[in-house]
Amino acid sequence: QVQLVESGGGLVQPGGSLRLSCAASGSISSIYSMGWYRQAPGNQRELVATITSGGSTNYADSVKGRFTISRDNAKNTIYLQMNSLKPEDTAVYYCNAASHWSYWGRGTQVTVSS
Repeated sequence: QVQLVESGGGLVQPGGSLRLSCAASGSISSIYSMGWYRQAPGNQRELVATITSGGSTNYADSVKGRFTISRDNAKNTIYLQMNSLKPEDTAVYYCNAASHWSYWGRGTQVTVSS
């Protein structure tokens, strides 16, 4: 079992920044990839960014150049630095860990509005 706890969401104005954190615990040695997904009202959950245990990253086209995913192995934590936020980035952001199973956090709300 893997437990994931997200933090760092909130309300920010367009053009602003936020940093999300996701702390993993439990059977973390089995995790080979972690990432962030988001779901806006009425939409399906979509990939935002992923990072493998080797450090390879992948981003959705909509966030390339604005968001950066990173990891701190000592803290078993991944981060999502979000810059130049747009109203269309508003969503619940979920942390995911992929091992033998796929694990999800409860999500954190990000609202971009003036």
